[in-house]
Amino acid sequence: QVQLVESGGGLVQPGGSLRLSCAASGFTMNYYAIGWFRQAPGKEREGVSCISSSSSDTSTYYADSVKGRFTISRDNVKNLVYLQMNSLKPEDTAVYYCAAGLVADPLSKTWSYWGQGTQVTVSS
Repeated sequence: QVQLVESGGGLVQPGGSLRLSCAASGFTMNYYAIGWFRQAPGKEREGVSCISSSSSDTSTYYADSVKGRFTISRDNVKNLVYLQMNSLKPEDTAVYYCAAGLVADPLSKTWSYWGQGTQVTVSS
């Protein structure tokens, strides 16, 4: 059964850090681009960061709102993708989802597998 599971969310104060993890089962994550998306209440889902598959030259994408604060990375041995989030702001509050697809482009129509999401709340 194909499954993506996010973990690492929680409540953090502004300026704090969290590291989200995305774990895959039922398929080889290394062959897929992995993206992180988020959706805040009342807002549309937005692409936060993407990383290309391990079978190609590594490319990454970051939304302008998170550039310089978030870092996406892969651990091919553990079959995990991470999203390190630093200098968190209240506007980063959202449910964060990871997805697997063919292209590291948040606007791609090829995001095939999705996790259930993990809540990130940035508040004092």
